[in-house]
Amino acid sequence: MSNFRALQLTLLLGLLFAGGQVLAQAAGATDSELAERIAAGQKVLEDRKKGNCLSCHLIIGAELPGNTGPPLIGMQARWPDREALKAQISNPVLRNPNTIMPPYGLHRILTDAEIELLVDYIYSL
Repeated sequence: MSNFRALQLTLLLGLLFAGGQVLAQAAGATDSELAERIAAGQKVLEDRKKGNCLSCHLIIGAELPGNTGPPLIGMQARWPDREALKAQISNPVLRNPNTIMPPYGLHRILTDAEIELLVDYIYSL
């Protein structure tokens, strides 16, 4: 399967699963609490002194996204295990020793709470 075809399939799966399943892990949160968490996570992602994810990742609708890392599209479908996604953000070297992604948790670039908010936002994409 070509990389382009795989990306198309990933995008389609993301769109299919994103609907009502977004942030199922945030059990007990009201819609307004969830919206606040997503907004806070977006701020972490866009903050150039924090996540700065846009320097490497494409996010649909974002200004000046990067293309070094994979696009952050359909993330809940691509990373159904929330803890695995948090681990990837915290210390990506565990999955890929040659990665250029910073270990946001290990180097204390982001707190555990900020990583949680970031995952909430990423899961909403």
